[in-house]
Amino acid sequence: MNSKILLQTALTLTTLALGIGLETASATLLIGNTRGDNVVLFDEESGNFLGEFITPGSGGLKAPDSLLFGVDGNFYVSSGDTKENSAILRYDGTTGKFIDTFASGGGLIRPYGAAFGSDGNLYVSSFLTDQILRYDGKTGAFIDVFAQGNGKAGGLNGPNGLLFDSDGNLYVTTQGSVAVDGKPDFSFGLPSQVLRFDVANKTSAVFIDQPTPSPDSFGFVSFLGLVQGNGGDLFVSDFANDIRRYDSKTGALLDTLSTNYTDTVPSSNFIGSLTLDTNNILYSVGFDNTANSRNLGAILRYDAASGKPLPSAGNSGSVFVPTNDKLLRPIGIIYTDRKVIPVPESSLTVSVLACLSFYAALRILNKKTKSV
Repeated sequence: MNSKILLQTALTLTTLALGIGLETASATLLIGNTRGDNVVLFDEESGNFLGEFITPGSGGLKAPDSLLFGVDGNFYVSSGDTKENSAILRYDGTTGKFIDTFASGGGLIRPYGAAFGSDGNLYVSSFLTDQILRYDGKTGAFIDVFAQGNGKAGGLNGPNGLLFDSDGNLYVTTQGSVAVDGKPDFSFGLPSQVLRFDVANKTSAVFIDQPTPSPDSFGFVSFLGLVQGNGGDLFVSDFANDIRRYDSKTGALLDTLSTNYTDTVPSSNFIGSLTLDTNNILYSVGFDNTANSRNLGAILRYDAASGKPLPSAGNSGSVFVPTNDKLLRPIGIIYTDRKVIPVPESSLTVSVLACLSFYAALRILNKKTKSV
């Protein structure tokens, strides 16, 4: 091998080292870790872990919950668990780089659900004030309190997930709690429900009343995530277990999908939000709630049309990605076919790898030269 080829080899090895973590990914699941304060990526086809999209604490990220892409292509994340740190943070939709604190104030405490309405404005559920707040969809400026809880059945009690349907109606899940001094109080005995709002009139009605608790649960219902299937049906996740499918016109219960992937009764796992891919495949996340589990999570997968679980090879039930330490009490999940770039290895790691690669190649070159 001549010196020119050896030098080319050295440069190639260095380039490969520097390129670590820069490969783009498409057809991806983004998941928010409420205990990791980050957003991670998994390949939607293989289930392989791709890396971090948003690093821990980037832009002040704390306990991320709702994840969504705006029409501007940017990525919006609900963040915070106190009045001081609660906000909707905005990141670059391709690189995950922090842009700004897009929306805050207006009394927002512990944002859960977030959704852009047909009016272009951003609606955010403020869990610890029992409100839905409205912000300008372009500037993030606070507009008004769109809705306020009243501490009565049928009211906005512990608002969580938000979803706009094709007719412009706003759906919100409630957990049945009442905010008292910045804390959720469940002692009022209020039901967990799905409310539907007429946005123009700011009026609401109970669209789905509290169902019978899952037989795998601890005896309660806590509606959380919302997504509308390709056929129009409404899927609602229950933090206490099960995903229920409802007729989007009547609110009638059509099917119940089991989420008890730990196969214990009561189930030792809780359930997060929902997302659908372009093939009408339904995904959710869950995490183990046992004392020694460290809230490690898993990803579940179903055929939305039939409700049939779609485990990956080697797994059972609905488990697509088994319990692993990359998922830390995950709640938010969203599918995207946009090209997204995982955060590259730290500059120190990349530099070391690059130097080692170049040094190794030069040693080969040096030995070859001496032997001539």
